[in-house]
Amino acid sequence: MLLSWLVLAGLARAHGQGFTPRMAVPPDSLHASDKAASLPADSLGRRFDEERLRLSLERYTRRKTIMGRGLAAFFRLTRPREEDHGLDAVLLNRQFDQHNFKIVRHVIITPLDAFGYSLNDSLRQPRTFLEKSGNALHIRTARSRIRQVLLFRPGQPLLPQALAESERLLRQTDEILDARVLVNEKTATRDSVDIMVYTTDVFSFTGGYELRGGPGQAIVMAGDQNFLGLGHQLSNRYQYGRDLPQTWGYEANYQVPFRNFVYAEGHYYNEFESHSGGVSVRRDFYSPSTRWAGALNLDAFNLHIVLPRDAPPLPGQLPDYRVRSYTSQNLWVGRAFRLRSYDLGYENPGRLILAGSLLHENHTTNPTATPETPAGSPDDRTRTLVLGSVGYSVRRYYKDKYLFGFGRTEDVPAGTLLSFTTGYEMNPVGPRRYFDARIAAAGYSVRQGYLYGSLDFGTFQRINDGGWEQGLLSGQFMYFTRRYRVGNYQSRHLLNTRVTAGFNRYPAEVLLSGISSNPDGVRGFRPDGQILATSRLLANYEGTVYTPLSLLGFRMAVLAFADMALVNERIGGGSPFGGGSPPYTGFGLGLRFRNELTVLRTFQFLLGYYPRGQLTANGLRIFESNRDAYQFSDFSFGQPSVVQYSAQ
Repeated sequence: MLLSWLVLAGLARAHGQGFTPRMAVPPDSLHASDKAASLPADSLGRRFDEERLRLSLERYTRRKTIMGRGLAAFFRLTRPREEDHGLDAVLLNRQFDQHNFKIVRHVIITPLDAFGYSLNDSLRQPRTFLEKSGNALHIRTARSRIRQVLLFRPGQPLLPQALAESERLLRQTDEILDARVLVNEKTATRDSVDIMVYTTDVFSFTGGYELRGGPGQAIVMAGDQNFLGLGHQLSNRYQYGRDLPQTWGYEANYQVPFRNFVYAEGHYYNEFESHSGGVSVRRDFYSPSTRWAGALNLDAFNLHIVLPRDAPPLPGQLPDYRVRSYTSQNLWVGRAFRLRSYDLGYENPGRLILAGSLLHENHTTNPTATPETPAGSPDDRTRTLVLGSVGYSVRRYYKDKYLFGFGRTEDVPAGTLLSFTTGYEMNPVGPRRYFDARIAAAGYSVRQGYLYGSLDFGTFQRINDGGWEQGLLSGQFMYFTRRYRVGNYQSRHLLNTRVTAGFNRYPAEVLLSGISSNPDGVRGFRPDGQILATSRLLANYEGTVYTPLSLLGFRMAVLAFADMALVNERIGGGSPFGGGSPPYTGFGLGLRFRNELTVLRTFQFLLGYYPRGQLTANGLRIFESNRDAYQFSDFSFGQPSVVQYSAQ
């Protein structure tokens, strides 16, 4: 019965719209496949006659029976027009270059509701009961919010790539699913243009209830990612029924966007007898054309931290908790400079970036102080840290599908980032210098896939005696294969590897997130004891098959995973291979459901097997996760800072 519902839902993918923006303008790169000659369908790639089944069900919905009316109210059986392949890889295309530096006369913005509309098919309309009900509850994104993201204004010249960059930035906002930014060729003249902007929304209300072992233990979540259609983000998370020392936990966040990509944010956290809060104002290097960026952060912390023991804890013995209390003020400013191009028809994509930051922390407690080391760890000392960075960044973006999403347009970042950071720390014990060097690069090809690699090393040097301390080496390697297609099924393979190695770390410094962090740890792993790693190597493999099936708007994929973690628990750090213990591993299968039209887009049901260290006796665990799998690393330049080692 469940399979029947999934088949029906897969044939009932609900989308639609009521405009034709492509009639007056050339197609963008998403429609490159329209010019390709169609090939006959491969009969071996279809297990059943999908068209015949769809037409039979469609005729059944026309009956005036209860079942027929019910199917017609909840499902759409009209074959949708989808773009499955043939994407032009280059996102920053040059199809509107003939309009560069023309004056923008009018900007016509058309926001569309979350359900029943698509920018790929002008024939789709909200038809089902669920689509119409969802749109009735949804508040459409305000035109003023969309106007904040655009890189052009009426009465100003249209700069090169402003259209493509605006389209990408709209897609990157949490409240907008897809966007098209086009020139109206019918009204374009030799010196001025009209620009049309079309967007489809994400259903912004969030909510959830997750049981944690029984009816008396649960997590309640509620929020809105597009409050009143203005792009404000509000989130709340409350957990009750936990073990001592604190039986409840609460976390809240509120973010407000302003013009020129300025964001203000307030946050509060209270969990595990730790609480913190703060406010911030920031502006990132959101685009390669951005010249200025910076942020101001004001925070207060009162944290319960865990210190490592000389001997393993006895059964039932609580960890050694200490209190770390301090306030923090952080300010940074960055400036990007365009590099000269010696080709008059080509703009140099590279940017030279200079940035500086000032951090002051005032500590009122010192949990790591001992008679032998009364000053404790540097993380518990009142300090002032001044940092400066110089970097080189090249950013490019490509279009593809079925990477992290289920068929929506995704912007894939590629490029190069080189940076060097140095600074000076003042503290009561003795001043220190800081050095950090980072390199990252990524390449993308429709045929070869996506390859990303990064390497970062940072360390402090004591000025008094020249000793090195608190060194950290971190790196990542991630590879996506190209997209494979067999009939209506598509698949990709992912390999992700992360290494974190500490050198000359202080005894109180450990990687508290351990190896069970999701998604790039051993997913679903619950250790039978405390693992206080000082260095670790994480490796993940994931194979995903995207099916054409959907249930109430949730697309379904089948996945298999294999995870491995190699840790070193030696105080002070060292190589991840120096721990002397075998690796922790996990293997499993599962189903992933994703609805691109909602903020809580992904949830997964997984079955994992863990040969070693799992809390359950047989090593098996069935668990659910609602977090996205992985994320791309952008090549934008951020705040100069010390590379973080301990994770709370």
